[in-house]
Amino acid sequence: MTENKLILEKSPYLLQHAYNPVEWNAWNEETFELAKKLDKPVFLSVGYSTCYWCHVMEREVFENEEIAGMMNEYFVNIKVDREERPDVDRVYMTALQSMTGSGGWPMSMFLTPDLKPFYGATYIPPKAKYGRAGFEDVINQIHEIWKNRKNEIIESSDKIVSGLKQMIENRISADSDSKLSKDTLDNCYNSIVKIYDEEYGGFGSGNKFPRPAVYNFLLDYYYHTKEFSALDIPAFTLKKMYEGGMYDHLSGGFHRYSVDSFWRVPHFEKMLYDQAQLIITYVNTYLVTKNKFYLFVAEDTAHYVLENLKHPKGGFYSAEDAESALSSSEPHIKAEGAYYLWNKDEIDNLLGEENSKIFGFFYGIQINGNTVNDPHEVFGKKNVLFIANDIYETAKEFDKTPEEIAATIDECRSILLSARSARPKPHLDDKILTSWNGLMISALAKIYQATREEIYLKTAGQACSFIYEKLYDKRTKLLYHRYRDGDSRFEGTLDDYAFLISGLTDMYETTFDLNYLRQSLELNKTVIEKFYDRERGGFYDVPENTADIFLKTKDSYDGAEPSGNSIQIMNLLRLGYMTDNKELINIAENSLELFSSDLNRLPFSSPQMMCAVSFLIHSPKEIILSGNTEGKKLKELIDLIYKTYIPNKVMIHSSDEMKIISEYLKNIVQERNKDEVYVCEDYKCNLPVDNPEKLKEILQ
Repeated sequence: MTENKLILEKSPYLLQHAYNPVEWNAWNEETFELAKKLDKPVFLSVGYSTCYWCHVMEREVFENEEIAGMMNEYFVNIKVDREERPDVDRVYMTALQSMTGSGGWPMSMFLTPDLKPFYGATYIPPKAKYGRAGFEDVINQIHEIWKNRKNEIIESSDKIVSGLKQMIENRISADSDSKLSKDTLDNCYNSIVKIYDEEYGGFGSGNKFPRPAVYNFLLDYYYHTKEFSALDIPAFTLKKMYEGGMYDHLSGGFHRYSVDSFWRVPHFEKMLYDQAQLIITYVNTYLVTKNKFYLFVAEDTAHYVLENLKHPKGGFYSAEDAESALSSSEPHIKAEGAYYLWNKDEIDNLLGEENSKIFGFFYGIQINGNTVNDPHEVFGKKNVLFIANDIYETAKEFDKTPEEIAATIDECRSILLSARSARPKPHLDDKILTSWNGLMISALAKIYQATREEIYLKTAGQACSFIYEKLYDKRTKLLYHRYRDGDSRFEGTLDDYAFLISGLTDMYETTFDLNYLRQSLELNKTVIEKFYDRERGGFYDVPENTADIFLKTKDSYDGAEPSGNSIQIMNLLRLGYMTDNKELINIAENSLELFSSDLNRLPFSSPQMMCAVSFLIHSPKEIILSGNTEGKKLKELIDLIYKTYIPNKVMIHSSDEMKIISEYLKNIVQERNKDEVYVCEDYKCNLPVDNPEKLKEILQ
């Protein structure tokens, strides 16, 4: 088996394709020069290692010797890991969406030798099917046009690039008539309510995605308005998500999304960024409702991450695959969900007759399978575990107490988990991304605040140390995006800086260790220098001098992950209030003003940024601590704050060192050794309190 140039790379996705007969190249200057020298168009394939349809296209197209021969003759072929180069992915996904109205992975783009797009699609089958053109037909047609009418392609690509630049320019130009106000927040809330699925939770009637940013906004909106639906939507949806097959009921953690409208059948990959965001959302819902169910799900999800995605020296891996081998003896024959699905006979044999009936009733097991949606026709008679009947319904059905049923279910889950562990595990994408680790650090800080379980804080601290050791250049003060197998590469994007700054700030508010705040402030300074548009506001997604990106975007869409702009604007507000730095607050205001037209016109697109709007409009609470944060008295007051949901707040410990950073503290805290809490708002401070009941009254 002959290897191609991808064998020299570290990305698990690129290495998966290193033995394809396609002569793949990496995205680098050497490849770009080759395309120009040969005067061949570029075929760019973008995906990631846990992407199901990427695997399908590899098997059907890129492992086909005949098709690979044509690709090698007609094109310079480039593979990109979208998680390793999110900036490259964003540019060509923007182009694909403008061409076709939709996007997804694998992304298949055809470019001129100078990297301008002229044709694009997602998955392309080898022969025409599913209403899609066949790959053979597509590449033959492109080859003929390039050979005979090359100028038409070049003119088309120039028009596409010009149109994209104009579209970006129009989107990131501030509208002087568009103002941000409480009406903006109301408009966002009303747009969410209109598309809410009252029967099953979530939004729309097709595939259902978690999208935690929406629930973050709703909880924030509920805090300020007490509008019941703003709480009911996340509370109900999070419950339905957990009950469905999208949640792994044996070992915890959420799969990527549901392929039906009622959360039954998931797309089985598990992503770090989903786990991190959902932990925070479940914790916040627990803080609002005081319902321990939400905290249980958050902890169960955190345990999944710690047990399955943690690097031994700190930091977190990226994902687990959607598909896995059906048998250890044939590791190359894989199917989606193979690790997670069950035949009824398997369950009967493992659990015995009585327990199998109870377990099957509880989890909806059927003899012919329960996967109501089988988009790839691979599930057959298999079952996904979902809560079909709760503990009380099951107890009634089998004339047992709820406690007896709970004990039986726990015993059965343990048996099945042990049996499942003997199956071939899904592929682990073990690269460590700064951005996603920043999200996970925030999640662990938040769940530690809610539980005071030391393992969460310890693990978050290890992740911070790992990033600073492996992914930060202390001399240049630059972050890098990806670490794997001893190799740190790719200059950080806005997401890397923003998500890590947020995580470090959360760690400061959790430990009051000033090193975290100093690191956060230092990175924030770099962000303003490298990414901020001083003329119009907002932050570019990549540094201005990024040579291999022709389209400089300012993303504000909060999708599967929040946008870098949404998180960075909130960072500026938090750090601005912590340090009394008006310049940081002004930069945040200018940036929100830049996006104001989109926020008013398409509020559902940017719910996380709406949280920053809310922070700005509603004066935040500045909670200042004095005294010994490890002492029993102040710890009790801090616990009370942690267990109170306050979305618009900053927490500061007025140590002598902190007073150097935030000089205004000298005018507020008179007795630094006294265990007290000051709550300030609108530049006015309450008298210090040392009594939990009095503090609770002020916070509410």
